[in-house]
Amino acid sequence: MNKKEFETISQKSDVELEKMAIEFRDKLWVLKKDLEMGKVKNIREIKHTRKDIARVLTVLNSKKDLLRNKS
Repeated sequence: MNKKEFETISQKSDVELEKMAIEFRDKLWVLKKDLEMGKVKNIREIKHTRKDIARVLTVLNSKKDLLRNKS
């Protein structure tokens, strides 16, 4: 995920962000299982997927914090 993609996820709704986090977690699970079986050629993809999850959760949590501080 590059800078442009990160800017676009910050404009998404909470529901879309939660759906993205679930999709990335599923992808990570599949990558880890494939790694155990020796099917993964690009190990860096696991690292990138973990970072994508962190980015999505960071945006989601910052949006929730903003809503809490407004009320």
